[in-house]
Amino acid sequence: MSSFKCFETTIAQVHEAMLAGKLTCRQLVEYYLKRIEAYDQKGPALNSIILVNPKALEEADALDAALKEKGLTGALHGIPIILKDNVDTYDMATTAGSLSLKGFVPEDDAYITRKLREAGAIILAKSNLHEFAIWGETISSILGQTLNPYDLTRTPGGSSGGTGAAMAANFGLAGIGTDTINSIRSPSSANSLVGIRPTIGLVSRDGIVPYSFTQDTAGPICRTVADAVAVLDVIAGYDKADDETAWCCGKIPKTYKAFLNKDGLKGKRIGILESFFGKDEVHKEVNKPVRESIEMLKENGAELISITEEINSGWLTSSVSVHLDDLKDHLNIYLKALPDYAPVHSVEEVMASGKYHPGIKENMEKAMALSVGTPEYNQKLVLRAQTQTKVMKLMADYELDAIVYPHQQQLVCKTGGSQQQRNGVLCSVTGFPSIAVPAGFSTPSADAPIGVPVGMEIIGRPWSEPVLIEIAYAFEQASQLRRIPASTPEL
Repeated sequence: MSSFKCFETTIAQVHEAMLAGKLTCRQLVEYYLKRIEAYDQKGPALNSIILVNPKALEEADALDAALKEKGLTGALHGIPIILKDNVDTYDMATTAGSLSLKGFVPEDDAYITRKLREAGAIILAKSNLHEFAIWGETISSILGQTLNPYDLTRTPGGSSGGTGAAMAANFGLAGIGTDTINSIRSPSSANSLVGIRPTIGLVSRDGIVPYSFTQDTAGPICRTVADAVAVLDVIAGYDKADDETAWCCGKIPKTYKAFLNKDGLKGKRIGILESFFGKDEVHKEVNKPVRESIEMLKENGAELISITEEINSGWLTSSVSVHLDDLKDHLNIYLKALPDYAPVHSVEEVMASGKYHPGIKENMEKAMALSVGTPEYNQKLVLRAQTQTKVMKLMADYELDAIVYPHQQQLVCKTGGSQQQRNGVLCSVTGFPSIAVPAGFSTPSADAPIGVPVGMEIIGRPWSEPVLIEIAYAFEQASQLRRIPASTPEL
C-alpha cells in the first residue's frame, strides 16, 4: 500500500497524490474494499452495502493507465463513489432495496451515473436505502436494517442511510443520495456529513427510481463541503430526459468551487427559524449543539435575525407534501417502462409479489388509494405555492441570504423506531435548495461513545446554491465539527 493516508481523505488530496505518483487508483479502491470487508458485514456490521462493483479493480487499472498517458481524465478521476441503489447502473443490479427487483440490471445508466463515469469516477458500490426510498430508517427487504456507525442501536437516518453510514465509515470517497422529503439531509445530519439537496431542476432524475417527481431530487453526501461541491459540479445540468432541468439553464456558474470561500460568512444575513426548534426535554440534545453552531456563524461575521413567524414542519409533511399522492402514479411510470426481462412492471405487481419489507406495507397501501389530480391533491399544490411565497417573503422582509435550523428536532431514532420531527420537508415542498452540515454531537453515552451526530440545515432561495456553499464552507472551516465514528477506526 502507498504511504498516502486514505483515511478521511478528500478528492483534492487524492488527485494531488495521484499526480505526484504517491497513490494509484487501484490502491485507493483496494483500501475502501478492505474497509467494506472489515466493517460492513463484520465488526460493527453496519449492513450498508447491497452490492460491490465486481469490476472496480479492473476500472481502477484502466484509470491508472489513462493517468500515465494523458493525466486526469476528468474532475472525479479515480474517485470511488457510493451510489444509492435506486440510481440505475447498466452493469449492476438496481433494486431500490426491494426483493421484487432483485437481480434486475437496467439497460442503461441514470443520467447522473453517466455524468459521474464521464468525469472519471468509479461506482464502487450500491448502498442500502429505505425500500423504494419510502421513509427514513433505511430498512429494506433486500438487505435489512443499516446501522448508524456512531451508535449501533440507532438508524443512520434515511432514506439514503446506506450512503450515509458508508461515507461516515470511509467506505468510499463521495456518495450520492436522493431526497423526496428528508433523504439526503437526514443521513448527513445523522452521520456527521455534508449533504446538498439542490434546487429542483438542477440535477436530472432520469434513471432514478421515482417517489414523487414533484419533490424528488438527487445530490451529494460527502465528508466535506469541498467534496460535495466537486460532485455537484459534475451532476448538475440540463438533461433532455428530465423536462424540469430546463429551468437550470443560465442558472449554473462555471464551477461551484468558486464559492468555497473561507470568509463566506462575512456580511451574510441569516435567519433563525425558531419554530423548527423543539421546546421539550427530548429536544435539548439537538438544540444545544445547533445553538452553539449558530453562535459560530455570528462569530465568523454573519448577522443573525430571529424569525418568530410560525412554520409547522409536521403540518407540511401531512398536509402539503405530495409524496404519497405521487408515489403510485410516478413509480408506475418508471416500472412500466422497464424492459420485458424486469421482474415487475407496476406497484400493483410489487404488492402482489409479497417481495417487500413489511415496514413499507402501510405506506404503500395508503399510496395505492391516492392519485395525482384529485381535488385533495390540487389543494396541496395550492398550499405548496403559498409556502414557497411565504419563505420568499420572509427572506425579502428580513433581507436574508439564508435561513438555518436543526435538520431534525430530536436525535435520529433507534432501530425499530421511526424518525420524529424532521424539518427537511420545508425544502422538499418548496423545491428550494439546502445544505446540511455537521453541527456537533449529543452527550456521549455507552451506546454512542462520542455522542450522536446532529446536523444543521441551511436553506436559500431557488438557485442560491453559490450563497449556501459560501455559508456552509466558511462555517465548516471555522467549526471543524466532523468526527470519525469509534466503531470503524483506521485499519
